[in-house]
Amino acid sequence: MGAALRFTLLVLFAFATAAPARAADVPFLSGRVVDNAEILKPQTREALTSALKQHEDSSGDQIAVLTVPTIGDQSIEEYATKVFESWKLGKKGKDNGVLVVVVPKDRKMRIEVGYGLEGTLTDVASSRIIRNVMTPSFKSGDYDKGISDGVAAIIAQLEGKGEVAGPSGASSDSSSNSSAHFNEPDLAWPERILLGAFIFGVIGLFTVIGVMTPGMGWFLYVFLIPFWAMFPLVVVGTRGTLYILITYVIGYPIAKLILGRMPWYQKAALDMKRTGTASIGGMIMSSGGSSSGGSSGGGGFSGGGGSSGGGGSSGSW
Repeated sequence: MGAALRFTLLVLFAFATAAPARAADVPFLSGRVVDNAEILKPQTREALTSALKQHEDSSGDQIAVLTVPTIGDQSIEEYATKVFESWKLGKKGKDNGVLVVVVPKDRKMRIEVGYGLEGTLTDVASSRIIRNVMTPSFKSGDYDKGISDGVAAIIAQLEGKGEVAGPSGASSDSSSNSSAHFNEPDLAWPERILLGAFIFGVIGLFTVIGVMTPGMGWFLYVFLIPFWAMFPLVVVGTRGTLYILITYVIGYPIAKLILGRMPWYQKAALDMKRTGTASIGGMIMSSGGSSSGGSSGGGGFSGGGGSSGGGGSSGSW
């Protein structure tokens, strides 16, 4: 009996430890601001409630703020959707609700947007509000300012009072120093890295071929200028692209002039004049710009009771 009891306890322990973690509960909708994490001052909650009520009275849009200490292993997107659907924010048929969720212990946040407001409070706008307005305050531990400014930015966006241009409270000093930074594209870092690898890989390959190819290389120099002027925009922004273009316009001729003094380059140029082909780095270059013995192909550039539509944006700090 002792062995059987031990076996039974082991089985029960195994089932208990293998059981999935309990999903975070959906709090009761007690008001426009539900501060279960207790990170907001009473006066902040009152000011937020007043601002949200005023906006709802004038527009009909229903915005709610929820703070919870932690949601465990559950994703912020899944949890926000569950709360939104449970609270049924927005009017039925209009789906004009917005939910702001902040999870301080997990350092996560999300702006969940109803179907009816996705055209006004877009994913891009939500991402900017999280990144430029809320995150800087959260990093300094000021939840009152971060949430208040974030809600104000959401209301301004819904009322058509302009896009979020930068961090809340940005001074003239930060504006004057903006010339030292690249304009950030509205892409997450993983997407930016993947696009950058593709764009710079393709254009970079043709740039290297142009620099190393006698004669034909100057045609590629001119041909690639529009590509270097446009495609990096989605990766490094306007100012970053300008710096890259200037580097290319100046650096390409310098590199070509330096290589022109190399014996192997001079030999390749002579072979190109005599036979129309030259061997460079294992690749056979021809005066027509084709190559063999290696891979040099062109790449194709292509793009291919309210309820929540899954729109919005998430962030962490």
